[in-house]
Amino acid sequence: QVKLEESGGDSVQAGGSLRLSCVVTGYTFSSYCMAWFRQAPGKEREGVAAIYTGVGGTYYADSVKGRFTISLDNRKNTLSLQMNNVTPEDAATYYCAANLPRTCLGGDTRWRPSEYSYWGQGTQVAVSS
Repeated sequence: QVKLEESGGDSVQAGGSLRLSCVVTGYTFSSYCMAWFRQAPGKEREGVAAIYTGVGGTYYADSVKGRFTISLDNRKNTLSLQMNNVTPEDAATYYCAANLPRTCLGGDTRWRPSEYSYWGQGTQVAVSS
C-alpha cells in the first residue's frame, strides 16, 4: 500500500527558508509523478511544484518559481521542497502527492489535485511578517 508522510512544517519569518520532506513507501512503479500542493484556509488546493522521476523533469507554479526547489532522493524514497524567501502568501498546509508518470507530462494535469491518487496528511507552514 502506498503511503506518503510529510514533515518539516514550521513557523518561519518572511524572507526565511524552510525545507519540507515527504517519505514515500509502498510505491512499486519504476517512475512516477510527484508533486507538492498547498491549501490555505478558505482557498482551493493549488499545485506549487512537481517532478517526473523518469527523466528528472521539474515544474513550478509561477508563484514559487525561483524561490522553491523540488527534489527527490531515490535512495531514501524522499521528496523534498526547499522553500526560500518565503512570503506570508506561502502560509498553508502543504501536501505531497503521487501518481503515474503521465500526470506530470500534461501542462494542466500536473496541477489538478484530482489527477493524483496518493496523498500525505499534510504539514503546516506559517509565515510571520
